[in-house]
Amino acid sequence: MTLVEENGPERGGDEILAAEYVLGVLPEDERQIVSARIDNEPDFARLVDGWEVQFAPLAAAYPETEPPAALKAAIDRRLFQDAVPARAEEPEAAAEEAPDRPGGLWSSLAFWRVLAAAAVAALAIYLAVPYVRPPAEAPSSLLAATLSADGSDVRYLAVYDAGRGDIGLSQLSGERAPGKDFELWMIEGSNAPVSIGVIPAAATARLAVAEPARARLAAGAILAVSAEPAGGSPTGQPTGPVVAAGDLRQM
Repeated sequence: MTLVEENGPERGGDEILAAEYVLGVLPEDERQIVSARIDNEPDFARLVDGWEVQFAPLAAAYPETEPPAALKAAIDRRLFQDAVPARAEEPEAAAEEAPDRPGGLWSSLAFWRVLAAAAVAALAIYLAVPYVRPPAEAPSSLLAATLSADGSDVRYLAVYDAGRGDIGLSQLSGERAPGKDFELWMIEGSNAPVSIGVIPAAATARLAVAEPARARLAAGAILAVSAEPAGGSPTGQPTGPVVAAGDLRQM
């Protein structure tokens, strides 16, 4: 039986499982079980969305960088001299000798990799839990939404911070067509959509929310993204297709 099956649907266990799934530290068999729960359990899927919202800004803060091909092997040899054989094409790194170490678990490269992954997961969860589960006496001022739509590959994570009066956006997928911009709208009941602003073409962005719209957002509203001409809608209302939308919910 896997850890996922042992934890079952308990709330605390679900929080940890959702976070570990987003971080990508679960073994493949457990990941498949969690993936099936996301498809079949809406409440659990919302937990996963919440953790994606928390971790997306951390990932976006570090641009992708292609390391030298030999870097990882050199680091592994430096840390685990007994576990990783030297490669002939890297004579300088191979020349560095390490003192003898006792065998067994403590010299196992796999053991240290698992331990490092667990430590990273624990640290990330420790840092993020206060924001996902704030104390009862201090209600969260954050509302979050996953924005997506059938037939569209555009997907955003949105967080409305009532204290700051702005919306943070992390784009997960999708591209705008040439000569087009994405524009963010607030939709409340049968009222006409209200433009929050044109979304900058970046992995992450913040849009200030006008004072009259803040209370309506805090009460819960739908956010939608439409494809508009460059610079935004010329009419003040959506003119292009809605490519992503979602309900704001309290974190």
